Formats: sequence, structure tokens, C-alpha cells
Amino acid sequence: MKRNSLDSLNPRRWWTLAVLCLSLLVIGLDNTILNVALPTLQRDLDATSSQLQWIVDVYMLVFAGVLLTAGSLGDRFGRKRALTLGLIVFGAGSLGSALATSPDLLIVMRAIMGVGGAFIMPSTLSILVATFPAHERAKAIGIWAGVSGLGIAIGPVAGGWLIERADWAWIFLVNVPIVLGALVAGRWLVPESRDESAPRLDLRGFTLSFAALTTLIWGLIEAPARGWTDGLVLGAFAVALAVGAAFVAWERRAPAPMLDVALFRNPRFTASSAAISLAFFALFGMIFFLTQYMQLVKGYDALDAGIKTLPVAAGLVFAGPSSTKLAERIGLRAVVPLGLVFVAAGMFLISLADASSSYGLIAAALVLLGYGIGTAMAPATDAIMSVLPEAKMSVGSAINDTTRVAGGSLGVAVLGSLLASGYRGDMESAPEVARDSLAGALATGNPQLIAAGQNAFMDAMQTATLVAVGVALAGALVAAVFLPRERRGRVGEVVPA
Repeated sequence: MKRNSLDSLNPRRWWTLAVLCLSLLVIGLDNTILNVALPTLQRDLDATSSQLQWIVDVYMLVFAGVLLTAGSLGDRFGRKRALTLGLIVFGAGSLGSALATSPDLLIVMRAIMGVGGAFIMPSTLSILVATFPAHERAKAIGIWAGVSGLGIAIGPVAGGWLIERADWAWIFLVNVPIVLGALVAGRWLVPESRDESAPRLDLRGFTLSFAALTTLIWGLIEAPARGWTDGLVLGAFAVALAVGAAFVAWERRAPAPMLDVALFRNPRFTASSAAISLAFFALFGMIFFLTQYMQLVKGYDALDAGIKTLPVAAGLVFAGPSSTKLAERIGLRAVVPLGLVFVAAGMFLISLADASSSYGLIAAALVLLGYGIGTAMAPATDAIMSVLPEAKMSVGSAINDTTRVAGGSLGVAVLGSLLASGYRGDMESAPEVARDSLAGALATGNPQLIAAGQNAFMDAMQTATLVAVGVALAGALVAAVFLPRERRGRVGEVVPA
């Protein structure tokens, strides 16, 4: 049975996977632990709705913008070094976030955390692929995907518990011991690997891609407050489109491109990337407003709201490892669309919720959502990594992660903006404090304003959720049409379906 060279040198590869999963866990936690703290941050830091979105989104925006460059640096200088650097920067940013005294300072610290996360995530997957032989790789990726989902799922619970027992600063401080544990264990258990060809860095590509993402997200977040026809908002969209086109044009002719555009000619790569991106668009957008619904409409405290998101963890943890076996039996083209249909079904159930809905409806929706994400993510990730040369694993992993993070940040920006626009439209005649957010309406203590604000929030949430349903179904359609008819064999080979 064929094994790669690193496998023969690394009999402790499953311990390596444990360290990689620990490193990845802190990323998954941070993606969602913040959400249950949003009402608390809004009150304690006097943050506006726009600032709340930036606190969530700047992390994912910087993460997505730096990922490809971080992957290139990992391939060039060493993937273990990139992982170590990422953990140190992430830990420092977490400490700075905990000490922030204003929304603007917290946004800056979150951006630093995004830089660290951009080095951590692609390093974990590229080291995994370089460490495990083909016949074990799908299983390892399934575990990797399950831990990623577990971090996302338990984040709200951990955040709620920390806010109830301490204060919001601890949702960032909790990262520090995890980072230290990963650094210490990784020193002995994680092998080093790199691309010996040492490709040049594509600084122009990095600048263009980061500028396009930044202006697009800025326009989406600022549009509800400024107006969708505001000159600056329209200008941001125009700049994002032009710079994005310039990025694609440059990458097609660059001597050492950051992103090999030719990869997107492979339907296995492109359809899998699109499916992951659209799934995370729906997931992160949903978590952004669902935690607010539970606290501001249903009246749960932060810990209760976090606990009540746990059903998504059950679906994620179960589906991650089992989905690779399912893909072996019925094929990638069936499994990925099936997962996205489950996502759409879960989102549709959430769209039926109102202020008087029982928790059972939300719990059922979260189980479907978690199972759907877990079912689609692991086989789609394996499909993406299987078409990449081993020397480019960090860049390939970064492309995979960029689709996830860009999808998630767009989900928060687009669905959050739809939520904010719908809410403000219905509350147009209300005082400014109540018009800005539902938290502001609750702070007035006026029963009429509170009732009007909750109704406006629910109407806007239903609209945003139905948009997420459409996005998930679009992802399912893309996967069903464009993924090849093939399945993964038991020893990692691709065979006809």
C-alpha cells in the first residue's frame, strides 16, 4: 500500500491531528462565541448596529483577505512555522480584545485576531494532508471538519456561560490557554513541511483581493444606515467590482499567482468551493441574528441562549465523520447537495418562528442545519484538496478556507444588512434610539416601542432567513449540476459513480 514520505517519518500522525484539531478549535470557537455577547457589547461599549456588524465581520474580512498570502508564506517558509506564528498573533489579539474599552478599539483587535486566524486555519489542513497517506486522509479530514463544526457549535454556549459567570472580556481570554496548549504540544508533535520550489509572493494579488473584499463588505454593512442608494455605498460596490475584476485579470497572467485561476476550470474544485461558501453564508448569517432573537425577543439570558443553540452541535459532530463514508457509497454529487437541502430545510423552519414560537421549532431547525453543514463540508473539502498538488497544500487549503470565511462574512454582512434595513423601515417613525436596533427599543422601557420593535425584528428576520434558504438551495443546485458523477473509494481513489 502506497504511503507518502512524511507518513513513514511520523508514526504519531494521530497525535499530530489532535494538535491540529486543538489549534482549529480556537478558530471555530471565535467564529460564534462572540454572537451571544452582542447585546452585552452593545450596552457596555455603547456600540451601534453598524459597529456590532464590524466587530463580527472585521475578523472574517481580514481572515479572508490574508488567507491566500498566509498559505503562500506557509508553503514557502514552513507550514509549522506559519501555524506557530498564527497562534501567537491570535493569542495577542485575543488579549487585546479583552482589554478593549471602546467599539473602535475592539474592531482593531479583532482585525489582529483575523491575521492570526488566517495563518492557523490553512496550516492545519495543509499539515494534515501532508502527514496522512491517501487511504487515511478522508477519515482525518472528516475528524478535522467535525472539530471545526464543534467549535462553531459550542461557541455560543461557552460565550453565554462566561458572560453569566464573569463578563464579556472572558470570551476572548478563553482563547489564551488553548493557544498556549497548542503551541507547547505542537513543538513536539507537528512535523514541518514546505514547498521546496519556494514560489515568489504575489503582493499585488494580495493587495487587490483584500481591497475588493474590504470595499464590498464595507458597502454591505454601511448600506442600512446610509441608504442603499447613498453615493459612498454605490461607490464602494463599484470599486469592489472593478478591483475584483483587476484581481482576476492579474492572477491570470501573474508569473507566480496567489490564486491559480485555472483551478476553477475543474468542476470538482469549483462546485465544491461554491457549495461550501454558500453553506457558510447561510450558517453565519443565521447565527448572527438567531442569538439576538433568543435574547431580545424570547428573553433568554446569554447562557440560556447559548445552550439552546447546542442542537446544531449534535448534527455537526455526527455528520462530519459519517459523511465521508456516505460519499464512498453514493458519491460526492449526491452527498453535497443533500447536505445543502438539509441546511435550507433548517433555515425554512427558522423563518416560521415568531415571538410566541416554542423552542422545539428552533431545536429541530438547528439539528437539520448542523447535520446539513456537516454532511456537505467534509466531502466537499476532501474534493477540493484532492485536485491540488502536494507542494501547494497551504495555498490550496487557504483557497478552501477563503471560500468558507468569505461566505460567512458575506452572510453576516448581507443578512445582517437585510435585517437592519427591514427593522429600520418598519420603525421609521420611532425615536432614534429605538430605530437603530431592537436593543435600543428595549432600553426605552416603553411597552409600545418594545412591541413594535420586536414585531419589526421578526418581520426582518423572516425576510433575511428566506434569503438564506434561497442561497442554500442555490448551492445545492450548483453542486448537483456541476459536481462530477464519482465517489471516493476506500483507499482514497476516485472511481465512477
